Amino acid sequence: MSRAVRGVARFDVVAGLAQRLGVLLDAGIAPVSAWGHAAAGSGSPVAAAIVERGGVGRDIAEHVLEARELAPAAERSAWSALGAAWWVAVESGAPLAPTLRRFAEMLRSLAQSARDVEVALAGPLATSRIVLALPAVGLLFGALLGFDALRVLVTTAAGWITGAIGLAFIAVGFRWNGRLVAGARAVDATPGLALELLAIAVSGGASIDRSRQLVELALAEGQLPPLGAEADAVLAFARAAGVPAAAMLHAEAEELRRSARSTAQRRAAELGTRLLLPLGLCILPAFIMLGVAPVLLAIVSSTASGW
Repeated sequence: MSRAVRGVARFDVVAGLAQRLGVLLDAGIAPVSAWGHAAAGSGSPVAAAIVERGGVGRDIAEHVLEARELAPAAERSAWSALGAAWWVAVESGAPLAPTLRRFAEMLRSLAQSARDVEVALAGPLATSRIVLALPAVGLLFGALLGFDALRVLVTTAAGWITGAIGLAFIAVGFRWNGRLVAGARAVDATPGLALELLAIAVSGGASIDRSRQLVELALAEGQLPPLGAEADAVLAFARAAGVPAAAMLHAEAEELRRSARSTAQRRAAELGTRLLLPLGLCILPAFIMLGVAPVLLAIVSSTASGW
């Protein structure tokens, strides 16, 4: 099953496209032609749609935001980030090629974070699948012992009651289990993004106030999280220390990504413990209702008929 189907963030697609665009632009190829060549090798319907729309400069950023709906849901924030980075670079006069290369590195770091989370989830997911099969195993075990538990389950009033309760427990357990896994699997494409965009604008020669305006507008257009208080803290530190603001913004953005990556890995590691809740409160009761109770009812029924 593909990662897109399972809802896993596929930042590698956007990262690869941004890297190719950076290389092509650095080689002197015009943006429109660069997009055409990069899209041809990406296999992405979003990239193909952007090329079909054409345009130059800020038009390309607008096309990225329009075409992102063609991407899987987990990938759309990465496309929004790419559109915002392109727009800020064009408006601030920052060089596009190094901007895109750095953006590609950022997305590759996030893609690696998503892969790390998947590795950490492998054990808990395998355990949860085995546990969710327990009710069916109980019925099979009863049949192997010679008790017609399935007949009792579907043809008697007591069987209907235990079956309904068991299925309700399974439905709740599946939903609960799925929510826990989805929460542990989620990887954000935006940690440090606002600071990276601000660094792009500043490196293009725009003033701090103008840079903030550009970044806030780009984030709003892309429906991305706005600039936070950390931007003011970084800019104040850069002024006090007499160092380039862009370098400090890049460093702080990288720190935010490392922190987000650690948080995602911790969520994945904690999943094994959290899955004990739906196991104990839903799946085990379902196993009793669907696997044990019908067997006991079948035993009682056969014993009573023998009298």
